[in-house]
Amino acid sequence: MQRYGCLLVAAVILGSFIGPGNSVYVPLPARFADHCIIDDGVDLYKPELQYQIPWFTVNLDDDPYVRFQEIATIYKANIKDLIQVIKDLILPIIPDGLQIVHSFFGGIEQLLPNPYRDEIRGIADAAEMDVSEVVLYNIFYEIFTVCTSIIAQDATGHIYHARNLDFGLFLGWNATTHDWLISQHLRKMVVNINWVRNGKIVFVSNNFAGFVGIYNGMKKGAFTVTANERFDALGGYVGIIRWLVGLEPEGRWMTWLTRETLEQKNTYAEALEHLSNTEMLSPVYYILTLNGTIQNQTISMHEDDPYGWYLLQTNYDPNDEVLFLDDRRTPGHSCMRKLGKENVGFAGIFNVLSSKTNLNKLTTYTVLMDTNEGKFETILQECPGDCWGW
Repeated sequence: MQRYGCLLVAAVILGSFIGPGNSVYVPLPARFADHCIIDDGVDLYKPELQYQIPWFTVNLDDDPYVRFQEIATIYKANIKDLIQVIKDLILPIIPDGLQIVHSFFGGIEQLLPNPYRDEIRGIADAAEMDVSEVVLYNIFYEIFTVCTSIIAQDATGHIYHARNLDFGLFLGWNATTHDWLISQHLRKMVVNINWVRNGKIVFVSNNFAGFVGIYNGMKKGAFTVTANERFDALGGYVGIIRWLVGLEPEGRWMTWLTRETLEQKNTYAEALEHLSNTEMLSPVYYILTLNGTIQNQTISMHEDDPYGWYLLQTNYDPNDEVLFLDDRRTPGHSCMRKLGKENVGFAGIFNVLSSKTNLNKLTTYTVLMDTNEGKFETILQECPGDCWGW
């Protein structure tokens, strides 16, 4: 069953993913082409939109089993609907897929380290679901996301950190709404979290309801971090399989290492050392900012901009060709230079990330972070009309 479960991870969740190889940029049809809204003098940033995303508290002093039960109870219908979409994608390909999910991912649950194992069990019970399905939900984010992270410095030296999280590629195209099914569901499940210990906020993050890892987080006055998938022909599922068969027992899951760093490390230097030197299961870039200065880094690769006042990281090594038909890097750089250092701020960066093709059919939200001021805003995103699929 383990063999078939590994095949399920590789074949079903990744779907028809093709590695970047030696691909080249291909211009998109005119109606889908890159477009920077700064050229139009348009400002789409509306700070009041952040209040569409609810805030919850996760108390790290609580028993792990109960930490996420409030969120899971409120969003249990959404979590079930999302899993049903995944089931509907699995069954036409693997008729015995549900049996494999319950057996294989239920087995993985026994191997997960705490506190994550007990947190996932608590979510499953609160959402009235089989724990294997919640394990599957928490694993497939480790495998493939399409993201753009930006760090920028304004004319006074103030640092801002932002990212688009794009998820759902190849996971069910809705021909009626012209959107990815998974992306549609995830937009309904975005939450902000205050992580509390000893009655004080340790850090903040945004999450999908029922997911215990972290893609973006801020420790006020210390550092911010985002995690971007690093495209690799083998993908993140290989690391997970190696972990399952005991070849990388100490390897950390990408989003769990982000959370571990925010929980345990109190300075930029500590976070940088931990993220740089901890074995990871998935190929990843960690984009890390230091409070108040331009000493920002992308760990394992640093995609420098010759202007020196911003960093833009997508899912590719700086010297690599982009994936066929997927160049968010070039339009991102172009739009940032049109923005200019003098216009850097939440509004300016949000407008860059709201420009095609950084904004696309996969985009679920934009997060904006300012660790100096302690500002953390999550704004839902979508790209209606003629937008590229990824």
